[in-house]
Amino acid sequence: MKTNSFVFALIALGMTFSAFALTLNSAKSQGLIGETSSGYLALVSQNAQAHALIKSVNAKRKSKYQQLAKKNNLSLSQVETLAGKKAVEKTASGHFIKVKGKWVKK
Repeated sequence: MKTNSFVFALIALGMTFSAFALTLNSAKSQGLIGETSSGYLALVSQNAQAHALIKSVNAKRKSKYQQLAKKNNLSLSQVETLAGKKAVEKTASGHFIKVKGKWVKK
């Protein structure tokens, strides 16, 4: 019986932590991360969860950029630049973008 209670407690604890998990949109809305012209996210404000999120999202972006570069006979740098321009353009009002090395709210 104790084992069942312990397992239930661990599951409940895991659900509690996942409820506080940072999403891309919430991190942008909170001003923790922003888009850059490089095609990747960067930290606006130091935050461990935001840093982990950026690493994950940027790794996925890089993988996709590499696929697109290969498919379209472009360099990775060309795809990153195009993606960065598009990401900055599509950034919602109130979210951060990096312009000339400085963070600004769009």
